[in-house]
Amino acid sequence: MSLYTTKGAITVTCNKRLTPFLEQEVKELGFVPEETFVTGVRLNGTINDCIRLNLNLRCASQVLYSLKKFEARDADDIYRELKSYPWETLLKPDGYFSITSNVLNETINNSMFANLRVKDAIVDRLREKTGKRPSTGAELSGAVVNLFWKNEQAEVFVDTSGESLARHGYRKIPGRAPMLEALAASTILASRWDRKSPFINPMCGSGTVAIEAALIATNSRPGLFRSNYGFMHLAGYNDAVYQEERGKLEKQIMAVPGLKIIATDLSEQAVSNARKNARAAGVDDLIEFKVCDFAASPVPQPGTGVVFMNPEYGLRLGEISALEETYARIGDFMKQKCGGYFGYIFTGNLDLAKKIGLKAKRRIEFYNSTLDCRLLEYELYAGTRDPRKQQAVTE
Repeated sequence: MSLYTTKGAITVTCNKRLTPFLEQEVKELGFVPEETFVTGVRLNGTINDCIRLNLNLRCASQVLYSLKKFEARDADDIYRELKSYPWETLLKPDGYFSITSNVLNETINNSMFANLRVKDAIVDRLREKTGKRPSTGAELSGAVVNLFWKNEQAEVFVDTSGESLARHGYRKIPGRAPMLEALAASTILASRWDRKSPFINPMCGSGTVAIEAALIATNSRPGLFRSNYGFMHLAGYNDAVYQEERGKLEKQIMAVPGLKIIATDLSEQAVSNARKNARAAGVDDLIEFKVCDFAASPVPQPGTGVVFMNPEYGLRLGEISALEETYARIGDFMKQKCGGYFGYIFTGNLDLAKKIGLKAKRRIEFYNSTLDCRLLEYELYAGTRDPRKQQAVTE
């Protein structure tokens, strides 16, 4: 039985609060999620399906193919159950593999011990069956086996991704406080942007949001920027399947005539870094970069589009008193220069957001690492409208 063509349970994980956007992506690829949960979705498919998921998903972290479920009271049970699994059909005896885990069991106070027992079981099995011992280590550059163990219920997966998919692979210079690529993509998917109208990104930093906007608009997938995945190191891997899927990525890239994406920052170094990252992503010709104060950012008029800003939160980079004035100026900029657009502010400081002086139409929950954040949506009316439509925030 080949796992490449035999359907089994697939778990696609993501960071917290990204599940709605991951589910949307999975459905657009033609898969039917059977279950959604806080950090991912579950579906049925083959490892060949995992290859397609890995190359296409923007919001995911890992694509895990389930190998075995079992009960385990302690680490000895883990060893016994996994030593009985036919690893010689999945892992190369002279290859390299790593172990990752998520463990919550009262007999384990260090997940590294659970990892060690998984590794021992696999190595002992392969040595007995093949006479060879594979190399192991912490780097996720080869095959990856993942253990999920909660209380007495355990499940072991082959991690077909390896390194996290949340980093899309083009960003060489991250900047001071970078937004993870999967998060940036999710916030854009959460917006009302039609992928054709102007996308304005003041305070662009290292350019992640503007670059992800260009990639989404042109249907350029993360698999274009990465050449190593966990599935490539499994026994029976057929490179022709991967090459066919990657070829599809090239063919589905779309030209968007007249697309205007503008990214600005007050820091000349930030704009220089953003240009380099955009060049690595192959979208530098789609983004107009400019060094200027955010309030001087060009906003094409008349028309509609999106203005997206990710200002400092006052938690890592700035002081609250200084940022209060900045957030107030953001509100003035949106009211005075962005009529007809939807404005989006991504922030981890809702008290500062009140200084913007506009009432958010939507507040979409995200995390930026461990920070509780919101993507605030503002409908910015063009011309004279009922002032109650753009009332100051008082709550």
